[in-house]
Amino acid sequence: MARRDAIVRVDLGDESATSEPVPETWLRSYLGGKGLGARYLYEELEPGTDPFGDDAVLLFLVGPLTGYLPGEQRYVVVTRSPLTGTFLDSYAGGEMASRLAGSLEDHVGVLVTGRAERPVALSVAGGEVTVEPAADLWGLDARETDERFPDAAVACIGPAGERRVSYATIASEGGDHHAGRGGAGAVMGAKRLKAVVARDEPPTPTEELRALRRRDEAAFAADDAGRWQGARETLETVDFADEVGVLPTRGWQEGAFDGAEDVGIEAARAAASGRERGDDPVPGGFRVQSASGIDREPDEETVPRGATPISLGSGLGIDDFDAVAALGSICDRLAQDVISSGNAVAWAIRASQEGHLERDLEFGDEAAARDLIEEIAERSTPLGDALADGVEAAAAEYGGEDLIPSVKGMALSSYDPRGASAMALAYATSDRGACHRRARPVEAEALAGADWTTADRVAAVVEEQDRRALCWSLVADDFVAEALPPEHIAEWLEAVGREREPAALERIGERVWTLVRLFNVREGFSRADDALPERLTEPLEGGPNDGTAIDPDAFETMLDRYYERRGWDEQGRPTRASLERLGLADLAVPESIGPGEPGGDRS
Repeated sequence: MARRDAIVRVDLGDESATSEPVPETWLRSYLGGKGLGARYLYEELEPGTDPFGDDAVLLFLVGPLTGYLPGEQRYVVVTRSPLTGTFLDSYAGGEMASRLAGSLEDHVGVLVTGRAERPVALSVAGGEVTVEPAADLWGLDARETDERFPDAAVACIGPAGERRVSYATIASEGGDHHAGRGGAGAVMGAKRLKAVVARDEPPTPTEELRALRRRDEAAFAADDAGRWQGARETLETVDFADEVGVLPTRGWQEGAFDGAEDVGIEAARAAASGRERGDDPVPGGFRVQSASGIDREPDEETVPRGATPISLGSGLGIDDFDAVAALGSICDRLAQDVISSGNAVAWAIRASQEGHLERDLEFGDEAAARDLIEEIAERSTPLGDALADGVEAAAAEYGGEDLIPSVKGMALSSYDPRGASAMALAYATSDRGACHRRARPVEAEALAGADWTTADRVAAVVEEQDRRALCWSLVADDFVAEALPPEHIAEWLEAVGREREPAALERIGERVWTLVRLFNVREGFSRADDALPERLTEPLEGGPNDGTAIDPDAFETMLDRYYERRGWDEQGRPTRASLERLGLADLAVPESIGPGEPGGDRS
């Protein structure tokens, strides 16, 4: 069983790879994944480093339990985002995660610096990493690249990453899985790193680990999260968001979509059951073959997940499941983030309608959406080139600011926060920009209704952010981690020689979240960047939340309470007292950080 107490450092400039130990104190404090990546990034990256520069740092990491836990195995990519300038951690599942864990042996990951003179790939096997030429892969899409390695697992970039689209993804299994949002794929492209290839089989669990897996697979199957995932997958997000009136529709103008049932869970089931390989579900979605009018190979398969029918369906006013699936497939092959792509097209449509663009674009036009997505990946037109840098960059060039809501440069994702104010706080305080994966209190708020207080909302966001920070330091499946109590996680860690008390595990999530906040503060982020766009103060149209909007004063009060609970100052900066409480006092911190009180009221 692997110790996972070392890391491989690769310098693409001289194509060297060396193994070095990870400080034991870091392993104890951060476990792996997000936490360990955050500490390395904080130590290795000078403030203000260009994400596309030679000094940029890119980490591929697994966790101490990768390959063993129930659910979908995952790996994480950590870097500074070219889209937002914030800390970025992006996760992907599938075979690549477990085979990377097996190929790394005693290593927790690969830390990449420098820039190659030519396109290269990293080959990982037997605990060693070699730099190999990959000029023949440059220009291939994600599926074509994957097909070049039939006996290995691959994480690669497509045309979007090669051209540094600021929301390019890193794709695995031919585009079935992505380390998405934030642009990690663009950082790979800037380094001329086409792919990471894991050649060994997954790690072999001990009998103790097998027993723990059997126990927790049964517990997960009986848990609400397990039943939900097993029966409906993430595609039910469309139906839920439409029902409660928070479904982003036609460029965030409405909260309900009259075609929701045509692109939601039942439409996906019908497509999967009626077509070849429909009985081959994957975590989060269904594998289908669509019959869109878009000019594509007729037998091409795709795996639409919850974000696809929202961003490319309701968000673009497209109510045909096949068309939505086809647009998602294009994004998958280009290795370009689905959510950001949908928001970019929606911005262009709204900008066209309001006279900022001399281009005729309409909601519901799948062919026009396809063309624009490809223009973005290729940077082949002035509009596509501008949108490749994000909606805020396009608005700065053409006008039309605030047509599509964003936070820290990242467009909002799956839920309209005008119908769920706790979700507004989650978006505003998300560490990598507006992301629903950092905390998703919308379900709890919908159930609680008017009974939820400001304190309830703040507590829900903080607790979920900390829980997910722990989950992603383990690099565990989100849904499985939600079902595992700290006592079970402690047993898992003990089984791999990483003993932790349950109470200490709960503190790790808060420590990691605070460390990432400190990284962002060092990069110049403050309370001003936790603001919501003015667009969200305009009333929502349609659905149960018709006429609702974000109250700016109420939001500022909620943000104050959030900072207080975290033990941060009024500008959202962790105080020295909070850093000491969390075991982060050894960090070099910005001079702007004040002493503060030992806080965070966790009651």
